[in-house]
Amino acid sequence: LCKKSLLRLFATGTEFSPVDIGYFLPQMAPKDRLMTGEVGYVATGLKDTSLAKTGDTLTDTLDTIQSLPGYKEPKSMVFLSFYPTDNDNFPLLREALEKLHLSDSSFTFELHSSAALGKGYLCGFLGLLHADVLQERLEREFNLNIIASAPTVEYQIELVGNRTKIVHIPEDFPDPSLIKAIKEPLMYVSVFTPKEFVGNIMQLVQEKRGDLVNLEYLGDQAKFTYLMPLSEMIIDFFDKLKSITSGYASLDYEFYEYRKVKAVKLEFLLNKNKVEAFSQIVVFEKAQSIANRTVEKLKDLIPRHQFQIPIQAAIGGKIIARADVKSFRKDVTAKLYGGDQSRKDKLLDAQKKGKKKMRQFGKVEIPQEVFLKLYKE
Repeated sequence: LCKKSLLRLFATGTEFSPVDIGYFLPQMAPKDRLMTGEVGYVATGLKDTSLAKTGDTLTDTLDTIQSLPGYKEPKSMVFLSFYPTDNDNFPLLREALEKLHLSDSSFTFELHSSAALGKGYLCGFLGLLHADVLQERLEREFNLNIIASAPTVEYQIELVGNRTKIVHIPEDFPDPSLIKAIKEPLMYVSVFTPKEFVGNIMQLVQEKRGDLVNLEYLGDQAKFTYLMPLSEMIIDFFDKLKSITSGYASLDYEFYEYRKVKAVKLEFLLNKNKVEAFSQIVVFEKAQSIANRTVEKLKDLIPRHQFQIPIQAAIGGKIIARADVKSFRKDVTAKLYGGDQSRKDKLLDAQKKGKKKMRQFGKVEIPQEVFLKLYKE
């Protein structure tokens, strides 16, 4: 590569004249050219950093060589939505994501808004660790307090009329009457562990809908090969794997294929009003247990009001789980001293009618701490 030559990036076909070329010694040391096999830097002068892809082949436009094999576009596998706890900090979140994208172009972000959480960004990552690192950088480097939604994966949904829709978040899940089939990403997973933990791992992976491909013993070590849905891996699989193996297991995985699955949209209602921010896409056979667990969590997190709040989980309009947040109760009979019982009954009836009216027209307030605690547990 010569500083005076016109250079080309193969992936995007972008051509440019470099601003500077040189080596790291470890500081930047400008040179006139870089030869094949040498390590250095190229200041492209490009205004759009997305034109330069990590792993791409860079060459002189006069060369007739082919691009080096093995380059693949980074594909987002895990999706989270980030919202600032203070809506006034939304411009700061946008600026922070733009700055981080300059050094890490493998994550994607697009504008997304929620009725409960306000404006934010739907971000795509290579994996859950990638998402955790970027969230930490947002909080530490930019002093942002953010709420991260529950992680999801990409679903390919085949609709009537030979159409296909890509869904990343529950809000985009189509009407069940329009769905022909749903496909989820399947991962090829390798687990290395001491052989005394084989039974524990087999039980864990079975709970996570994994299919055993091969099990072989290498001395005192065992190697598992599984096909496992990515949606089962992104929540707590790695933590549980480390726990049951005392930290001795190691994990490696890569994308295998999309496979059909029976999935549904699990919705949650507070006081019979749907809260889209709580919705989840779940596997049908696990919907009941997830619904029971989530309504119990919300029962403890939603603050009490002057009226009773029913928390319901539903699939397609059918209620499958319920819990109630009890109301505050004022002792309206405390001011009465003696007298006929009918006087107390009259006051209690009036209180009962008032609470019924409040439950009908009252609005449930959901503090942002509820979302923060629900998604972090």
